[in-house]
Parts: sequence; C-alpha cells; structure tokens
Amino acid sequence: MNSLGILAHGPTPCPRPWADDPYTEAMRTGSGPLWLRREDGHRQRLDLERWFAPPDQADWTLLSRCLRRGLPTLDIGCGPGRLVAELQTCGLPALGVDITHTAVSRTRGMGGNALCRSVFDRLPRENRWGTALLADGNLGIGGDPSALLRRAAELLCHDGVLLVEVEPGDLDERVTVAVEDASGRSGPTFPWARLGAPATVRCALLAGFAPIDAWDCRDRHFLALRR
Repeated sequence: MNSLGILAHGPTPCPRPWADDPYTEAMRTGSGPLWLRREDGHRQRLDLERWFAPPDQADWTLLSRCLRRGLPTLDIGCGPGRLVAELQTCGLPALGVDITHTAVSRTRGMGGNALCRSVFDRLPRENRWGTALLADGNLGIGGDPSALLRRAAELLCHDGVLLVEVEPGDLDERVTVAVEDASGRSGPTFPWARLGAPATVRCALLAGFAPIDAWDCRDRHFLALRR
C-alpha cells in the first residue's frame, strides 16, 4: 500500500492494442523507432526518445501547473512514467495509468505509482483528482475524444483541471491505426483520434469543461480545461 491508498499491482488486462504489439517490446527495451500506421498507409512516428528522456522544457509547462495547484494528479496513459515520476520526486501525490504492463513496470522502476488499467476501468479516487494529464497524444485514446473527456470529468473533483496536449491547427481526425516497428511488424488495429485546439474545445464544452488557458512550447500545443 502506498500514499494514495492503492495496491502496488493492478489486475491483468486481456491482450489489446498497446499491450500485445511492438509497443510492448519498445517499453521493455527503451528503444524504437515506432509508428502509428493508418489504413491508408500514412505513418506518424511516435516520439519514444522524448518519452524515455527526463522531462523537457515543454513537459515542465505541464508539471509546473500541476505543482502550483498542489493537488493529487492523475497521468492518463502514463507510458514509461517520466511525468508521474517527476511529480512524485517533487513531493506531489500522483498516479499513472496505462494498459501496457511493461510501461507500468518502467514507471514503478522510476519510483512512480502506476496501475495497469484502462482509463475507462474503475480507478482510485474517482471524482477526487485535482488535476489530470492527457499528454503525448493521449487525447486519441479510444478514438472518441468526447467519451474520453466525459470520463476525465468523472475522475476530476469539482473545479478540477485537465491539462491536454493537442495537435497544431484545426485538426479533427478519427482513424484506425496499428503500432508498427522498423521491420514492418504491427499489432492489432484500433481506433485513434488527433484533435487540434478548436476541435478539442468543442468536445470539451460538451463534456462539461471550460477552457481556461492555452500555450505552446517547443512546437507542442496545450490546453487547460476546468471542470
């Protein structure tokens, strides 16, 4: 048991995208490259090098907002855990959730609290998180940003804040993708989404959020949404 009152190990999920594909191996080895490959053949490279590195200047624009609020923080889709581990190093209660066992193991190895669960599973502290993070493209989880934002609202406390990384421009893209490695090996297909700030705000308003801030740093784009 830890400071958030959660067990050190969550339930074992059934095989699913991100947990039964080349992403699992990348989380184990700490190396890539990897891409999200769409059905039309277009590929988007995943920024594994940044995910495995210490938080950079753009990451710190997120972390500093969490630390200023001083409230327990949930990192949705925490990956190898650089954000949640840094928050805990700074003394802030935090929890990462990710469906990939190897990602959760890496997070725990860095000293971060993490559970191997989907954001749509039952989670600790529902309706009591002060801040939540959707960084590194995780607004795409499930391919339905509206459903994901509604779920985030359920997890946050009254006046809780969701910090979201968005795509540049007025993008609103819903696609089917698979994770692919350099050899061409890929995992199962799954729905994904990529939204710019205007589309994210439209979905957020319907989910009960109000935009309170927007900023850019190092070619990355962010919004703060208050429940």
